[in-house]
Amino acid sequence: QFKVVNNETENLLEQIQETKEEYSGTLHIGIIPTLAPFLLPLFLDKMIKNFPNVEFNILETTTDDIINRLKLREIDLGLLSLPIEDSQIRSLSLFKEEFVVYDTSELSKEKKKFSISDIDVNRLWLLEESHCLSNQIEKICHLQKKSRERNNLIFKSGSILTMLRLIHQSKGLTLLPKLATYQTNLIKSKHIHPLKSPTPVREIGISMHVNFNKKRILKILEKEIINSVKTKLGTAKDYQVIKPF
Repeated sequence: QFKVVNNETENLLEQIQETKEEYSGTLHIGIIPTLAPFLLPLFLDKMIKNFPNVEFNILETTTDDIINRLKLREIDLGLLSLPIEDSQIRSLSLFKEEFVVYDTSELSKEKKKFSISDIDVNRLWLLEESHCLSNQIEKICHLQKKSRERNNLIFKSGSILTMLRLIHQSKGLTLLPKLATYQTNLIKSKHIHPLKSPTPVREIGISMHVNFNKKRILKILEKEIINSVKTKLGTAKDYQVIKPF
């Protein structure tokens, strides 16, 4: 009962903020680790400068944790892969981000379009199972239907950047979301290969509690993110959205 009363009090305070000309307070944002290092640098600095009275509190965590925190009203917004099927959560779609093959082997020198059957699952690197990106890659590559040879290395990490360093050392491969390929300190363009149509994509959006009321700053944030990725993402006409779960 206290949580209900507290949430309604917060809703009233949020509505009061919406009537003011200048927004202030704290905006708690959760973001998945496979998106954070590639998307945040594109828009966050501008938001900080445009809203000097807002404290942007960013939490990098998994999709399940973001959804749970949204429902508990511990965070305001989540930046993650859609769809989210929960009656307490509503979402706005921001953009569709295609997957590409990142193959560091010497055999992959020529630029070519990969088919799913070209992917060597024995050299395929994935993040720890709690990450929706791993679930999406497994769906794209149909890993449940393919047998993998035993390997004497088991890697469990939430850091896509750490995984990329190890992939270079082992001449491995993985599937990357398109924004990750602009991480030029780790990514080499010669290793990037597109996938054949229909191009697998993930849909990135903003999720919030159904009673979220900070509508003005939400619209501004939505616009800033869309504009920040516009020139970096492809416009594949034939695509397939890969769900996170």
